[in-house]
Amino acid sequence: MTAAITHEGDWYVAGCLEVEVTSQGDSTDGALESLKEVFELYFEDQDGPVSSENPFVTTFQLLA
Repeated sequence: MTAAITHEGDWYVAGCLEVEVTSQGDSTDGALESLKEVFELYFEDQDGPVSSENPFVTTFQLLA
């Protein structure tokens, strides 16, 4: 799985790029640990996430 982490106010927000699951923590490590816990709950009644191709992740710059 791939996580994107952003810093929003006092929190770090971790979102999975393959599955719409998001969590937060007071640090990047805390946000990732929380995301793992959310995954366990999200998939507890299923066999786990369906494997998919890795997303293409890149950055870009907005010109103003």
